[in-house]
Amino acid sequence: MPAPRFTSPVALGHRAHAVGGAASGSTAHRNRPTPRLVHETPLHIDPHPLLKVAAFVTEFAVPLGQTATPTGALDALRLDGPAPLQRDESVRGAVRDLLRHGGYKPTGRGKPASEYLVRAATEGALGSINAAVDACNAVSLHSGLPISVVDLDRARAPFHIGVAPDGSSYVFNASGQEIDLGGLLCLYDAEGPCANAVRDAQRTKTRDETTATLSVVWGCVSFETRLARAEQWYRALLESAGATTRVVDATGDEARR
Repeated sequence: MPAPRFTSPVALGHRAHAVGGAASGSTAHRNRPTPRLVHETPLHIDPHPLLKVAAFVTEFAVPLGQTATPTGALDALRLDGPAPLQRDESVRGAVRDLLRHGGYKPTGRGKPASEYLVRAATEGALGSINAAVDACNAVSLHSGLPISVVDLDRARAPFHIGVAPDGSSYVFNASGQEIDLGGLLCLYDAEGPCANAVRDAQRTKTRDETTATLSVVWGCVSFETRLARAEQWYRALLESAGATTRVVDATGDEARR
């Protein structure tokens, strides 16, 4: 998940859709990047008894540096902001159990990113970063589910989700700090682990030039309805910024069909 600035039983649809899209032939329509085909971003999910995943690709009409964050996302960066979901302590416990299952210890500086967002919002330090990260942070803050976002021009397919072996690590910020990934569920691209429910890798984070992202919402068994509602709200926020979202072609026991 992108760091804050103090700094699945409803099946995914199989059609791209956008809210408030430009009419065919308009300048905005002509400038929209050529959509990536859904099957060009395959995602395999290793078996896991506690994991449920929602994953989708977002195509932005213009680079993120030129994309305004929707008001709905900005307003929801506050703890008292309008949101269709409310924080629940049982979700917090389930997320920690999910991360703990592989041997990782989700405490202290290794706690789920969704918990960092609560602290940042409480301190009034959860500021705007860009449309992709703001929508991610707003949904994670209120749903309690960690979310990862990677730049599809920096990450390379194929993608899969699995538990990282002992000794794994990656740099997670511009200062070169590393996170120990041993026992932690991670999203992998062709080069190795690149995101997880605690801190995403620096090498695949979004930037001003980003035009397409892969989002992974880290959900839990017994909270499938919350996962589906979080995904729906998340995609609606991105689409209100003129983006298009597309379901990822996921395979594995935890892929939602």
